[in-house]
Formats: sequence, C-alpha cells, structure tokens
Amino acid sequence: MRDRFTVAHGALRHLAGQAAGVAPSELAWRRGRHGKPTPAGPGAGPHTSLSYSGALVAVAISRHRPVGVDIEHLPSGRDPVPLAARFFHPAEARHVAAGADAGERARRFTRLWVRKEALVKAAGGRLWPNLAVAVHADDVVACVEPAGAYRLADLVTPAGYRVAVALPGDAPYAVESYPLTLADVLCSDGSMLERMIDPPASRC
Repeated sequence: MRDRFTVAHGALRHLAGQAAGVAPSELAWRRGRHGKPTPAGPGAGPHTSLSYSGALVAVAISRHRPVGVDIEHLPSGRDPVPLAARFFHPAEARHVAAGADAGERARRFTRLWVRKEALVKAAGGRLWPNLAVAVHADDVVACVEPAGAYRLADLVTPAGYRVAVALPGDAPYAVESYPLTLADVLCSDGSMLERMIDPPASRC
C-alpha cells in the first residue's frame, strides 16, 4: 500500500472539495493550538476530521460544526485490561475487564478508545487530560479540556475495526456513512479518484 498519510489526506481534500462544491486545491486549513485543522481563507470548506488504521481510512465532514472521527483496528495479542485500569474511568476499566474473553475485552477497549479520540478531535484538545472522561454509558459527554458537551456516535464498521464520531453540543445528528478503503481512493497510476462516493468512480 502506498504511503497511508498521503493517500488519506488526499482523500480528505477530495471529499471536502466535493462537499463544498469547489476544487480541492481551493481548500485551506489552519492548525489550532493543539494541531486540529480548521477551515481557513477565502476558500474555506466544511469542518473535517481524518483517521486511518490498518487498511481503512475514516473521513468525517460537517458543514456547520467541528467534527472528530477515529478508527482503530482491534489490537491482537495484547491484553487491554492494564491500559484501561491505568488510564480509563474506573467504571470503564471494570467494563473492559468484565469481557468474557480476550476478543471481547479488545472490542470493549477499542470502542471506548475511539470515542475518546473522536471527542478530543472534535474539541481540538489534548488526549491525555480526557482519557478518564467516561464515554461508555452515555452519548452526550463532557469534555474536560477544553470544557464542553459533545455527542458521540458509534458507526457500523467492518469486522476487526471500531469507528466513532463526535460533534459539539447535545443535539442529535444523522451520520451518512460510505465505506472507503485506502485502495479505493487510488487509480492504477497513483492519482486520486474524482468521485469516491455513490456513485462509484470510473475514471481510472
């Protein structure tokens, strides 16, 4: 697979350009205090967030509110219970440890992790102060740094992955999901597809 960073960021720019109705080259972002990209300049597009793990990339686009997304491949061969006990809220650590087997413990840990990551990305904060924020039982949670309420949503994902998205505020929102792999966004010559969501691209 070609460099994941380049492919994933190229996919984000193309999809954001489609959403904004402008050429991808016209989009610009600036980085906040902790590195979160936000739309900038005369060609400012929608709010975006990007994550990639394994062979999958997750691109989140929101027209009106900051957004955060995270995708993670389930860990294999590593017991997540000690990590949960060290970093997570005590109730969440117990939830992870109560998994019936190693696979279930990994699924529980990864679901919590992507929710925390999505929260932090939407807020533009740092992960460390927010690891202990409880995200298991409720979809509306309070970010610690910076302070604020955010609504989380779990997305349907291929086996072996977990994905979550977060937006500020407590208002419900709908998520339109389009499965996308890193391979999907490349033509045989290494260029990006002009259309990567329904209907499928056919330029290559």
